[in-house]
Amino acid sequence: MKFRNLDPDPMKKEHRQLGLPQVEEATSPPTTPTGLNAAVWFISLVLIGLTLFLFGRLFLANHWLGGLHAISQTLSGNIFWIAVGVGFLAQAVDGALGMAYGVTATTFLLSTGASPAVASASVHIAEIFTTGFSGISHVKLGNVNKQLVLRLLVPGIIGGIVGAIVVTQIDGAVFKPFVSAYLLLMGIYILGKAWRYLHPRNTTTPRHVGKLALFGGFIDSAGGGGWGPVVTTSLLGTGNDPRTTIGSVNFAEFFLTLMSGATFALLVGTNTWPIVAGLVLGGLFAAPFAALLTKKFHARLLLVIVGTLISALSFYNLYKAII
Repeated sequence: MKFRNLDPDPMKKEHRQLGLPQVEEATSPPTTPTGLNAAVWFISLVLIGLTLFLFGRLFLANHWLGGLHAISQTLSGNIFWIAVGVGFLAQAVDGALGMAYGVTATTFLLSTGASPAVASASVHIAEIFTTGFSGISHVKLGNVNKQLVLRLLVPGIIGGIVGAIVVTQIDGAVFKPFVSAYLLLMGIYILGKAWRYLHPRNTTTPRHVGKLALFGGFIDSAGGGGWGPVVTTSLLGTGNDPRTTIGSVNFAEFFLTLMSGATFALLVGTNTWPIVAGLVLGGLFAAPFAALLTKKFHARLLLVIVGTLISALSFYNLYKAII
């Protein structure tokens, strides 16, 4: 298991200057705060229940032979292995930079021909697992500020649900240029962070957290990503404590993706499970690669690579959608 450690070293100093979450490394977690035990148990039960549901839906609905046949078909299909590659790349980026999983995965899925609704639905359902483990990790490390989480939670969930409804009710061909344009802007924004040093203000209490969470949740669902870049970066830029800000935003993200994923499952359907399974599987194998990227490359270089890649793909997707 990897946890975020904010002990000072040159790499972590560079991340703070660029407004990035801190890199992940192995550490021993302290005792879980009693006030968050119920939330940790809830997340654990949701992850277990979702896993059992997926296996039950696969095998009970199709019987054992049918389930095995479905697995065989999934493994032999191109869409599953494309999703594995996308999940690997997106998690490698997120593990190295601490952000941009949703933006990276959605950009690549759109480039394979997926509609904005299918791409965002697949990413958000897969993120239930990644954000769940991340949230538990931050609670175990004492990185979660309960008051900040409460201020983020409800507006973020409302924004996420509204964004999911919007992206599923509008025709994909109509909405795709707008999503591609947003992702292009996000790519340019990430690229711009490579040359931007933060000058934090002495702010003790975050302001406009509810409005920021509402906007971040909407953009995250409608555009397929952006909760971390929008909310975390904005809060860090006002001088808030990096440890509790990153931990609280990551913890709140689980509940956001849970509600957004449920909304997508109801409105889009469950025909995206091969993509979801590929994203999750690819993400599992990306952790060592992300650690290698973090060790070998400076954060600024990674920002340039990721920002350029997302911008180029988004520009290509936008060009295809317009002509």
